[in-house]
Amino acid sequence: MQKKRLHIISFDNPFPPNYGGIVEVFYKIKALHTIGIEIYLHSFVDSIPLEYDALKRITHQVFFYRKSKNPLLFFSKLPFSVRTRDSKKLIENISSIDAPILFEGHKTTYWVYKNSLRNFDSYIRLHNIENLYFDGLASSENNWFKKLLYSVEARKYETYNSVLTNFNKVFALSKFENDVINKQFKNSVYIPVFHGNENVLQLEGFGKYALYHGDLRASDNRKSVEFLIDIFKEIKDFNLIIASSSGEQFVTSKIKNNSNISFVKIQNFAHLKELFSDAHINFAVSFQKSGTKLKLLNALFNSRFSIINENIIDDEKITSLCEIATSKEEFISKIKELKTKEFNGYNQRKEILETYMSDVENARKLAKIIFSNELE
Repeated sequence: MQKKRLHIISFDNPFPPNYGGIVEVFYKIKALHTIGIEIYLHSFVDSIPLEYDALKRITHQVFFYRKSKNPLLFFSKLPFSVRTRDSKKLIENISSIDAPILFEGHKTTYWVYKNSLRNFDSYIRLHNIENLYFDGLASSENNWFKKLLYSVEARKYETYNSVLTNFNKVFALSKFENDVINKQFKNSVYIPVFHGNENVLQLEGFGKYALYHGDLRASDNRKSVEFLIDIFKEIKDFNLIIASSSGEQFVTSKIKNNSNISFVKIQNFAHLKELFSDAHINFAVSFQKSGTKLKLLNALFNSRFSIINENIIDDEKITSLCEIATSKEEFISKIKELKTKEFNGYNQRKEILETYMSDVENARKLAKIIFSNELE
């Protein structure tokens, strides 16, 4: 039987998978490759990489396109993040290979908006409802100029969202987003996030500290760190580690005279997994409702307790594995309760995460829809 072929258009280089959205893209490609899909990857990048063997191993062919750096595109009626990804070469390359197309997020959909790919079956992985996402960035941002840019982008996406009517199916990352899109366009299905974890780490008993990790270039994550620092200033007998590959100066300036709070620079994912394995409590906090936070899945697969707020994930099967808090007082209460409690949730996590959150099984669900039940 002829292999099933699929175009995937990514908003950024999927390798290395070093931040949320691109982690989802990379491990989705890997899972689809595992089940036998022949992938033609099209990726928008700031600069063309000289080496991409990791992508070659899980794709049939890779095409790169430079994102535009033209500042005048800010004045387009379309979102800036869409207009910077409008390479005509993309149309040529896709047209030469007959296969359905999976678009990664709104940012890659310029040629769908222009109706230039109407002869192809087209699907989109919705990474965010972009107007809500950019509104969230604007509300978390302190820099007035960035706040203005995010607000303008949000307003443009409110109109641009109508592009979703042009897809055979929208694949939503969260149940909230799935409901929003189905109310408007009636063409969405929920497929859980792809994350790269395969087996739940068998842990029990007590860890050594509380852990928060995240990209501190993001304003929402910096706001979360400030929130947790304020909490641990009141819990002097338990240590908090803030781990990131960025933002060391930002953190150290805020934790002076607080010996129970420290910053650790993440070297790689293996280093992060070591931090997970020794952690007793993990935090996933967000002040904006957007998709599913991958940091939570990493913690659930590789560590002990997780305390989250309501913006992190809305899938009941996953929230059943977490402690949920909303206010500062509730976080403090949960921390005080859990820091003296042994962890014994391995069996429950294994049963849920290794099946319901299996990348390979969710790739099969995705492929079944795209290829109309033709896969064996």
